[in-house]
Amino acid sequence: MATAVQKITLSSSRDIPFNKLVLSQSNVRRVKAGVSIEDLAASIARRGLIQSLHVRAVLDGEGQETGMFEVPAGGRRYRALEMLVKQKRLNKTAPVPCVVGTTDSGILMEEISLAENDERVPAHPLDQYRAFQSMRDKGMAEEDIAAAFFVDVNVVKQRLRLASVSPALLDIYAEDGMELKHLMAFTVSQDHARQEQVWDTIRNSWQKEPYHIRRMLTETTVRASDKRAVFVGVDAYEAAGGIVMRDLFESDDGGWLQDIGLLDRLVSAKLTTIADEIATHGWKWVEAGVSIPYGVTHGLRAIKGVPLDITAQEQATRDALQEELDRLTAEYEDADELPDEIDQRLGEIEVAIDALDQRPVRYDPDEIAIAGVFVSIDSDGSLCIDRGYVRPEDERPVEAADGDAPEEEVDPETGEVRSPAVQRAVITIGGEPVRTEEDEEDDGLKPLPERLIIELTAHRTLALRDALATNPQVALTMLLHKLASDTFRHTAPTGCLEASVRHLYLSGQPEEMKASAAAQSENDRHDRWGDHVPADDQALWDWLEQLDDGTRLDLLAHCVSFGINALFERPNPHAASGISRHGLDVRLAQADRLAVATGLDMVAAGWKPTVGNYLGRVTKGRILEAVREGAGERAAQLIGHLKKGDMAKEAERLLADTGWLPEPLRMSDGVAGDDAQPVSQDGGDADLPAFLADDSEDDELSEPEDEEHVALVAAE
Repeated sequence: MATAVQKITLSSSRDIPFNKLVLSQSNVRRVKAGVSIEDLAASIARRGLIQSLHVRAVLDGEGQETGMFEVPAGGRRYRALEMLVKQKRLNKTAPVPCVVGTTDSGILMEEISLAENDERVPAHPLDQYRAFQSMRDKGMAEEDIAAAFFVDVNVVKQRLRLASVSPALLDIYAEDGMELKHLMAFTVSQDHARQEQVWDTIRNSWQKEPYHIRRMLTETTVRASDKRAVFVGVDAYEAAGGIVMRDLFESDDGGWLQDIGLLDRLVSAKLTTIADEIATHGWKWVEAGVSIPYGVTHGLRAIKGVPLDITAQEQATRDALQEELDRLTAEYEDADELPDEIDQRLGEIEVAIDALDQRPVRYDPDEIAIAGVFVSIDSDGSLCIDRGYVRPEDERPVEAADGDAPEEEVDPETGEVRSPAVQRAVITIGGEPVRTEEDEEDDGLKPLPERLIIELTAHRTLALRDALATNPQVALTMLLHKLASDTFRHTAPTGCLEASVRHLYLSGQPEEMKASAAAQSENDRHDRWGDHVPADDQALWDWLEQLDDGTRLDLLAHCVSFGINALFERPNPHAASGISRHGLDVRLAQADRLAVATGLDMVAAGWKPTVGNYLGRVTKGRILEAVREGAGERAAQLIGHLKKGDMAKEAERLLADTGWLPEPLRMSDGVAGDDAQPVSQDGGDADLPAFLADDSEDDELSEPEDEEHVALVAAE
């Protein structure tokens, strides 16, 4: 026979006039916590009484109800209502929603009071964020949201900042898979894929403190406290279109600058402007850089300058400052602590006196003509200028006896001493010469800019990855070669395969790479594999064991391809992350061998010379050389008279379908392959536009039939 379940009867609810309520002495809450009574009263005035009071009838000595009710649970709400009554904002007989408990239940009022407070669960931060987000989506301003909940507006901004976190991570947090401090650390980045990648990396690691998450998310950025950022100014960086990542939850010293390439360009431009101004003072050379290597002045002769005399006005200013300094020092000599304004003034006086004592230096003009200047950025982001160094090759020869002028300074026709030529300072930024308008007009061949070589080899690295990923046997051979080298040749250089395999991110590279065929192929292939690779470690092992050999080789080739590094780097074996000259040679030689083995053709991979990726960034001599090799001598001659900008645009058209490649994208001299760069001959001239073509009807300009006497005429 089944036992009947005892049914629960809930207490009834009804409206009771406020003046019939009294606060119970059984209320357990004594310590003030949470929202203040004033804020709670304002909330009731705005939203009404959201939660009813729990009351019990007050009995007289004979156990009869007196018509009054005491409040054991809801004392703060009662006090808030009481405040509204005193403020004449609520009628003292206004009905109050109440749940009326029975007096004979046997449950003590203290138990009810404690349970009512103890069982109250604060809102989850994620629920708070979603509520704030919903209110903002409906048009409510952040300030209004903060005012409605009596919190600082920064609290609202911080909660809303959680919108920048991946929804997948929000779900993990909602299920207690991570702590709030971890979730807040992810807000420094807007890249959801990178956030999820970082979490997958550290989720089972002991090292998952918030600072570690922030460091991983900002490893390809520059802190705003970096001396380059301080030198340029974050405002100037943002004005140029740069993006700054900021952490609203923690102190971030100004945030992180995402576009390192833009920052470096701004630094270079500012250093160039400063170097140009210094060069106008007659120095032979100016070498500028973010940092000047230690010991760079070794072997150079430092010229000495004469400090300029202080003027009467400057001396009077210094005397007045010194007098004020002495007076304030004597006045506050016995003070335990200086007032803030006095301390600030003393600092200002000391700085002003120091500036007057650091006298400008005058150098001998003859010495300036053979000496140079180093310009760099100090550790605090300030400008550092070190003047007056003479290189050994610039030292003047011993003067001729009897005051005779050297032979090369005497005009052989007139016998007079030639006037000295006006010297133009040679300016270098980061070791690379700064181009001037005169340099741009120079038709001679010059070395390709280092930055351009890095970008070109980045294109090749991406194409090599794609080629290797579709050649599993080559990938297997290369991986075994790397592993065997590491096992049996412990001193072997790394080469072009990072066989960890560690994904080498090609940050700071041209935007066009993202839209290239190789990049699209790599992304599509990675997405296809990602749909099948299990996330669990044991499941991944079991899955790999079940794959057939062909599929395993395909996956191996895809994974190995992410370790390809065929980038050109400036050799710097003394830095922690530097590469030696030998190591760079090995890397590039292996890249050539890999290109031959995979049959890589950079033309087929989609690279072609444009104004943006090559022609607009080299000298006119380089442009003409490219056109000469790709489109023929005649085409080169007919654009030779154009200004550089027009020449680059026309060269882009002429080379569009020729398959011409610059040196960094060709095979090195010691490697032969099917993709070796052909050099076009004169017979391969591309069609020229009407304004460049030799279509004159003048008999004197027409081309004779005899090819040995062809006369080329350039457009005027």
